[in-house]
Amino acid sequence: MNPEQTNVVELSSVSKRFKLGTTEVDALKEISLGIRKNDFAAITGPSGSGKSTLLNLIGCLDVPTSGEVKISGTRTSDLDEKALDKLRSRAIGFIFQSFNLIPVLKAVENVMLPLQLHGLKAQQMREQAEHALRQVGLEHYIDHLPDQLSGGQRQRVSIARALVTKPNLVLADEPTANLDSSNSEAIIELMRKLNKESGVTFVFSTHDASLLGKVDRIIRIRDGKLQEDTAAAPLKKALG
Repeated sequence: MNPEQTNVVELSSVSKRFKLGTTEVDALKEISLGIRKNDFAAITGPSGSGKSTLLNLIGCLDVPTSGEVKISGTRTSDLDEKALDKLRSRAIGFIFQSFNLIPVLKAVENVMLPLQLHGLKAQQMREQAEHALRQVGLEHYIDHLPDQLSGGQRQRVSIARALVTKPNLVLADEPTANLDSSNSEAIIELMRKLNKESGVTFVFSTHDASLLGKVDRIIRIRDGKLQEDTAAAPLKKALG
């Protein structure tokens, strides 16, 4: 079987270079990897190692300087901006470090936002948003505003928003960075539960080593290079 057929994401020799004034910085260097369906994977590495850049390329929020990115077998370089927008809205969900909730909208209205591009009626959008909020345990907070919710609850709203379009892939950039250790663990456990129940592929970046034992796969980045790509259990054992 062609391995690409089982991959949600395929990166081939991907590099990303940024210009900072007169200086050019290599954020990523020749990264090749595949993200499989049902993966629950963490991208980890020091600050500035390229974790967020890698997630942005996988999420089609940026384009590589060289190399190729495929999402569900489609080369992103073959798509114009309109087609990329459609791919992002249908195939990929995003969870953000700072939650990115609109303060004047209720939880259910925040979760409904991604559905506005899908041509659904208002009642259909609300029903799907309420279902997504029930999935993350917020059925009693549907009509709460963000400032009426705790940090952990706000991140659950973000997860519901990422799941509401039923994507194949959910990407999260440091989803626990603004949470205490207890809430951090709860959020990762929730993501893991949703990964197992719904089959959605989760890839998140983190610098928190305590979370790495909860994933199936660890992708370690350092100085823009792929340093290690391994199952979590052997690595956890090696770390003692």
